[in-house]
Amino acid sequence: MTIEKIKKELNNHLGQNVKIKYNLGRNKFEEYDVTIKELYNHVFIVQLNNNNNQLKAFSYSDIITKTIRINY
Repeated sequence: MTIEKIKKELNNHLGQNVKIKYNLGRNKFEEYDVTIKELYNHVFIVQLNNNNNQLKAFSYSDIITKTIRINY
């Protein structure tokens, strides 16, 4: 999978709610319900779907290295 393919896939789901599973290492994971907000050259921004509406940024290489997994 290339960064261009990842950008196209994320662009298709821009503004939609998705689940992100973030690998913290040593069998520790965090799961987020998020909305994909913005796409940039090297990172994409998501907004957490909870009460305080935090923003988080992830790089496209996080998807390639399987640090995060996105379920559409």
